[in-house]
Amino acid sequence: MTYPNEGDTVRLGLVSPRPLSQAYVSHAQNYLASRTTGLRFEEVPVEGFAAATFFGTVTGSFEGWEDELVSPATALLIDTALTWGDLAEHGPALIVTDVDSTFIRDEVIELLARRAGTEDEVAAVTDRAMRGELDFGESLRDRVATLKDLPVTVIDDVAKDVVLTPGADTLVELAHARGATFGLVSGGFTKVLDPLATKLKVDQWIANELEVEDGLLTGRTIGPVVDREAKTAQVQEWADRQGIPLSRVVCVGDGANDLGMLGVAGLGIAFQAKPVVREQADANISFNRLDAVGALFGWA
Repeated sequence: MTYPNEGDTVRLGLVSPRPLSQAYVSHAQNYLASRTTGLRFEEVPVEGFAAATFFGTVTGSFEGWEDELVSPATALLIDTALTWGDLAEHGPALIVTDVDSTFIRDEVIELLARRAGTEDEVAAVTDRAMRGELDFGESLRDRVATLKDLPVTVIDDVAKDVVLTPGADTLVELAHARGATFGLVSGGFTKVLDPLATKLKVDQWIANELEVEDGLLTGRTIGPVVDREAKTAQVQEWADRQGIPLSRVVCVGDGANDLGMLGVAGLGIAFQAKPVVREQADANISFNRLDAVGALFGWA
């Protein structure tokens, strides 16, 4: 566990699906005031949820801050993120999110499996893979195999059924308005993600490629699987190519295959995530608004 150093800029972001507890806000202010100078509190003007940030310069120790700030917040349905240094002062320069059950509400492979009559089987495997109980690459091969002989036109139908997570498009817009870039890393499929990412002006994305022969899905993918290691490597490559230090990268995901990229980012956020992810992430968002990621930095 690392902590901010004396002289660092520090920011505490608060988001909640209900009005912020004034008792908690007072508690957080007292804690931070004894360890910072120039402390400022700002409510973030968002709609549909509540958000606020504290911002100051470190003068004292933050050891044990999780017990003081995170534990009582969680009990009051408040999600918190403590950042420091350039990330706290300037915000993210690159945001990367998982896609299925994070950027969109659905698991695309389950929508495809519904057309093949294997949805229950595939959903059970997906859940175990996201919990880290199965190897993602092997589970993907098993799930994709159930799609064999589906007409490729089904993909267009599924693409029309995809529903964005509330606030997903807003988060892309907020990032661009502040000079940040936005990326998507998906264990899903390019034929669904490509048109969605293009429409929303996402800067970069990767996903798996379904193999098609004679207008039918073969039940296989083409090329390397986008798994935990691939997601992590892609985040690092994008950051390096754009000259962005990893300390100013924010990654967001919900499943075990997202843990690698959450770990290398300056802030790794678990979004309505499986327990194994919540336990290891730097911060959690427990309600269904992806633009809460931006609100943690005062973006609105």
